[in-house]
Amino acid sequence: MSTLKNKFVEKAVPAAADFKKLLKEYGSTEIGKVTIESVLDGMKGIPALLCLTSKLDSQEGIRFRGYSIPELQDKLPKLSPTDEPLPEGLFYLMLLGDLPTDADVKEIGEEWKKRAIVPKHVYDVIDALPLDSAPMADFTAAILALATGSEFLKAYSAGVNKKDYWDSTYEDCMNLIAQLPVIAAYIYRKHYFNGSQIAADPSLDWSANLAHMMGYDDAEIQKLFRLYLTIHADHEGGNVSAHATHLVASALSNPYYAYGAGMLGLAGPLHGYANQEVIAWVNDMIGEIGTSTPSKQQIHDFCEKTIAAGRVIPGYGHAVLRKTDPRFEAQREFAGKYCQNDSFIQIINDLYEIVPPILGGLGKVKNPWPNVDAYSGSLLMHYGITQAPFYTVLFGVSRALGVLASILWDRALGMQIERPSSFTMEWFKEKAGI
Repeated sequence: MSTLKNKFVEKAVPAAADFKKLLKEYGSTEIGKVTIESVLDGMKGIPALLCLTSKLDSQEGIRFRGYSIPELQDKLPKLSPTDEPLPEGLFYLMLLGDLPTDADVKEIGEEWKKRAIVPKHVYDVIDALPLDSAPMADFTAAILALATGSEFLKAYSAGVNKKDYWDSTYEDCMNLIAQLPVIAAYIYRKHYFNGSQIAADPSLDWSANLAHMMGYDDAEIQKLFRLYLTIHADHEGGNVSAHATHLVASALSNPYYAYGAGMLGLAGPLHGYANQEVIAWVNDMIGEIGTSTPSKQQIHDFCEKTIAAGRVIPGYGHAVLRKTDPRFEAQREFAGKYCQNDSFIQIINDLYEIVPPILGGLGKVKNPWPNVDAYSGSLLMHYGITQAPFYTVLFGVSRALGVLASILWDRALGMQIERPSSFTMEWFKEKAGI
């Protein structure tokens, strides 16, 4: 048994006892108030899920096991003092709740390299899809095809005791995380480089290897991928991709099926697809104004025109946050270091100055501040990754770290199938006194 797996057992056994005690002895304790608005408005704010890996606060932003993004950039292992944190270290933190050492991160990286073997039939599935299919469709199909190797499915079919569900789930999650960069890069090269594939480089870390297999070996791009794959990894349990993954896994579907369901949610315009919409919207603005270096007044006028047309300004607003997304700030800081004199990024920076006052002045926007999607695409474009339909695949590779760590905890704690109650419109009207 690997060191990481042993450490997880040491954490999970006492946590499972705490979980059962809470459920048995304190299950009747009230923890929140449910209103008609909270149910009919997307169940926002209802305390209904357990998520150990991260927590989203409306003012503080995302915290991974209690650590903010700036703290992670300071405390997580890096390849050099000026580099970005390694996502391997974030996975360790989310899984165990402890900050990893350099040796811990190296061990995870080496294990993922050994597990990064993709069966031929998975490539066949990807190749069978037409070139005009969405990269996220290819990605999800490949994930489902990988499920033929599910260790959990084998163990469950063999009648494994439910207290040991976590063990084979661990193997699936580690295998899947290892395989994702390989299939993501394969899809990228299929769609945009005539299927000319690049082999993995065993000397590189998880993030850098993804960039390499896509065809990008610049040291700055590798730094960007480490940052990108860290800050997109988790966003507590209630967002669509995390919740969909948890929901499907609660039915004891194997991790491949559960994660695939999460990726179908991530592909939606109100979730991970938004990074593409930002690029399209800015390009529309550049095309209409007729210059790649519009003035702030021209940008202001285009924003107001967008709102007047009943459209939203993509990249702005968030269901929970009521301040600038710390993930946006981390990317803006990166751009300030490495992406000077980029006209597209300058537009993104100008929007940060222009959009919040416009949205705030409407009097009905709860959060006029930018989210992570407002910046991510422009950084990828700066380094030549201009194929916006692929951006959500990169988002998905990162999100695996959080949602799969959460599946492991669900299985270790013995969480039951999720099954909330639903009611008719008449029931709600009666409760409202209508």
